[in-house]
Amino acid sequence: MSSSPSTAAGDGTPADLHATKHLSLPMSAGPARFFVLLAVFICASCGMVYELALVALGSYLLGDTIVQASIVLAVMVFAMGVGSLATKRLTEFAAFAFALIEAALGIIGGLSVILLYLAFAFADVYTVAMVALAFVIGALIGAEIPLLMELVQRIRAQKASSAVADLFAADYVGGLVGGLAFPFVLLPLFGLPGGALAVGITNTVVGILIVLWLFRAELRRRTQVLLAALLVLIVGLLTAVWVYIDDIEMTTRQRLYRDPIVLSQRTDYQEIVLTRQPKTHDTRLYLNGDLQFASADEYRYHESLVHPLMNGDRANVLVLGGGDGLAVREILKYPDVESVTLVDLDPRVLELARTSEHFTEFNENSLADPRVTTIAADAFTWLRETEHATAFDAIIADLPDPDDVATSKLYSIEFYGLISQVMAPQARLVVQAGSPYFAPQAYWGIGEAVAEAGLATTPYHVDVPSFGDWGYFLAADPNTVGRPRVSLPADAPEDLQYATAEVLAASTTFPPDRDRESVGDPQASTLLHPRVLEQERGAWVGY
Repeated sequence: MSSSPSTAAGDGTPADLHATKHLSLPMSAGPARFFVLLAVFICASCGMVYELALVALGSYLLGDTIVQASIVLAVMVFAMGVGSLATKRLTEFAAFAFALIEAALGIIGGLSVILLYLAFAFADVYTVAMVALAFVIGALIGAEIPLLMELVQRIRAQKASSAVADLFAADYVGGLVGGLAFPFVLLPLFGLPGGALAVGITNTVVGILIVLWLFRAELRRRTQVLLAALLVLIVGLLTAVWVYIDDIEMTTRQRLYRDPIVLSQRTDYQEIVLTRQPKTHDTRLYLNGDLQFASADEYRYHESLVHPLMNGDRANVLVLGGGDGLAVREILKYPDVESVTLVDLDPRVLELARTSEHFTEFNENSLADPRVTTIAADAFTWLRETEHATAFDAIIADLPDPDDVATSKLYSIEFYGLISQVMAPQARLVVQAGSPYFAPQAYWGIGEAVAEAGLATTPYHVDVPSFGDWGYFLAADPNTVGRPRVSLPADAPEDLQYATAEVLAASTTFPPDRDRESVGDPQASTLLHPRVLEQERGAWVGY
């Protein structure tokens, strides 16, 4: 298939471009076609990375991976159709148009993560910006295939079905490679913003160089110079941003937190941020932006979580979550505790809790105690797949709030069923269940999940200023222990700052507007029906 020569100004085609009937290539048609298909493969990999980067950033910042993925993918696929239709008028100067589109993809896709992070931190327009970027990137990706089809046919005409098959094969395989490279290569090596920048540079270089090399005969001299200059400009800009990415990220991140950041790290699982107030020295831990503890009042949370549980058998204690070591600190106040097994997802959190003075100052080096064993693993997987030689006498589920798919399974009937299988006959379980005031549907739904797993539950709640009204469920086997009482052990430490007998006695009373009856029929969450996600979405509205 050959194209008609373009005229200067008569048909609106730029005067410095001209398509030719007989394309002059720097090599034979076979190798030239191979390199075009290689460019398709690489550009498809880059496009997949842009999509995944938008989904990943949305998950980090807002949680709820399903919603973020659905919005990004739906908008991008729609935009790809729009972009494909829009390129019909560009096929006469396909080489130049393809180079410009790849240059635009490189700079917009490369900067997409940084631009969205800035929108989230400074303008509070994240969702609008995400949809806009997803549409623009999708439209540019959609514009690639019609232009590449034209270029392949100019090299060597063939049946349309064969050309489409070759292009789509290269495109789909490239998508596979990009999809696998994102979590296993780009994120570990460069991080999310650095990975997007690296792919943007690659996209720009491949897109422009393939045109300057194979299709230079279609371009006038000044157009070649223009593309070369554009290549240098975009690569230089993206490289400069990459050099200063840490400073940009730190400045932007600080905007999100009230107090100065003293530690910030991105792990394979989450973003860890620790802040410290200069005057009061209040230290706060955030994981993916969610507050985990404030040193000013964390004792209220952890005393209320741990000490009612310890009013019973407690030789062998299991802690699921709680990698900061603060719950373990309270457990170790009982000298008859023989062993504590702490299972937390992120090995970096466990390492910081053992070695960083920002943690050990508050957890009193609890993880260094010889009775404590730490395991870096997903709590659900560990319970399900690990052989447990002994049952546990006391179990704490101190897990992140269920605001995304990954954490919602940790509040399901199935999860509590797994916990019940490692409980000794007289064992007790305590579950942190969020706020009965701000998220009553989620709170009582979690209690229902524990109950449907076969355990008798007692709800209670306390005031933690940094969190608000915060609730728990104390649970046990109904046949051996019955409904457990929320009370202190007779040998409870005398230096407790909050969890007195009187406070705990009052903690089981709920006002009529926040008791179980106020939410009607609480719905338990399961693996196939993670209702707690929807319950969490409806929480905290107006606060």
